[in-house]
Amino acid sequence: HQIPALTAAGYRVVAPMLRGYEPSSQPVDDDYHTVRMVEDVLGWIESLGVLRVHLIGHDWGAVIGYQVAAMAPERLLSLTTIAVPHLRRLPGGLWQVPKQLKNSWYVLFFQVPGVAELALRRGDFALIERLWRDWSPGWSPPEEELRLLKRTFRQPGVVKAALRYYRAIVDPLSRAASESRRLAFAPIDVPTLAITGERDGCMDTRLFDEVMRGADFPRGLKVRRIREAGHFVHQEQPEEVNQHLLEWLRRHDRDA
Repeated sequence: HQIPALTAAGYRVVAPMLRGYEPSSQPVDDDYHTVRMVEDVLGWIESLGVLRVHLIGHDWGAVIGYQVAAMAPERLLSLTTIAVPHLRRLPGGLWQVPKQLKNSWYVLFFQVPGVAELALRRGDFALIERLWRDWSPGWSPPEEELRLLKRTFRQPGVVKAALRYYRAIVDPLSRAASESRRLAFAPIDVPTLAITGERDGCMDTRLFDEVMRGADFPRGLKVRRIREAGHFVHQEQPEEVNQHLLEWLRRHDRDA
């Protein structure tokens, strides 16, 4: 829903798959720490032959986006994150929004080797459908989208890769984990638009009130809460989200 609106406004849009979600991008060392995805994004920017870009990310894309901004703010005109707040103050935010611990049950479940893999595949990926519906109450994903989603997960190694994302975040020892945590808690020196759906059943929208602080975003922060939308806010309310996106991008084109 975003690509046609952005291209119609004159932007060049590149929407790559994150590593692991198709077989040719699965690293032989199984490294799915977020710092590696940050390096991937910076590599894509370099390969496009451009100096700076507007970066937009949803869910894991948002987590990675904050870290790209922390590592290389000079490569970004702006950052837009959807559905996930900055992690810098998230531990404290959980005390204020304890419901989030219940929402995040799947993160702990995905740590169980073998069991999580079986559970994901069971019933033609019924667990993924359940999560999507829990995360966006009242919204039914288009059948064609679910078909393509399942086709992606049936590819060799994709289930393993998807779970590795969650397992990497609890890695206590490796250098990549340490680098990822440092980036996750760093301030963001890039103008940032954060979009949240008021019904989000994955990342409770109240977290944005608790953890998004202007002091952590010295170049500016704007939070937009979208009514009648959940975790997939950009698909549930695309016209409103696209309006906010275009206003934000044009503003920071002018600033540049």
